[in-house]
Amino acid sequence: PRCRLIASWGCSRSQGFRENNMAQLENETIRLRALEPEDLELLYRWENNPELWSLGNTMSPYSRYILKEYIRESHRDIFDLKQLRLMIELRSTGAAIGTVDLYDFEPHHRRAGIGILLEPVYQGNGLATEAMNVLMDYAFSFLKLHQLYVHIPVDNEASKALFTRCGFTVTGIMTDWIITESGYSDVLMMQKVNKQIV
Repeated sequence: PRCRLIASWGCSRSQGFRENNMAQLENETIRLRALEPEDLELLYRWENNPELWSLGNTMSPYSRYILKEYIRESHRDIFDLKQLRLMIELRSTGAAIGTVDLYDFEPHHRRAGIGILLEPVYQGNGLATEAMNVLMDYAFSFLKLHQLYVHIPVDNEASKALFTRCGFTVTGIMTDWIITESGYSDVLMMQKVNKQIV
């Protein structure tokens, strides 16, 4: 099963892949890396945080067993899984501070959804923007995607600001798309099109 992530690849992720493409998955501050068995407890805490469930499609908790299996299968490529999840790691300390996702990958149309989760203590200092920029550069320059998209609840001002900073524009509104404690809520569709890819 695919793990869920809030808002909310065309090659094998073998050792050779990691060595040849690591430079595209980092900048001076952060590194995007593959999931490791040591990430289990972090994923367990993030995926089972009820405060985040309303931002995605989570209906029930995940077991450690399911998440362990997810990590074990994460070496398979995006053409197989239709998803790529990477951990956001600080280069200065090696601390894992969040995750980024490409999901619902459509190779024929060359598009994917994109999402990010960042630990609250690391929010508000530009790290989410840096992680998104590294992932977008990889998606557009290496994977040759034509576009990325995200669905954001209309009242999620922080996510709207993040994706706007990253060059996404609002292209539609899905009415009554999600149920919240106060009733149905609209969701924004935001897209970023890679004009260099025809």
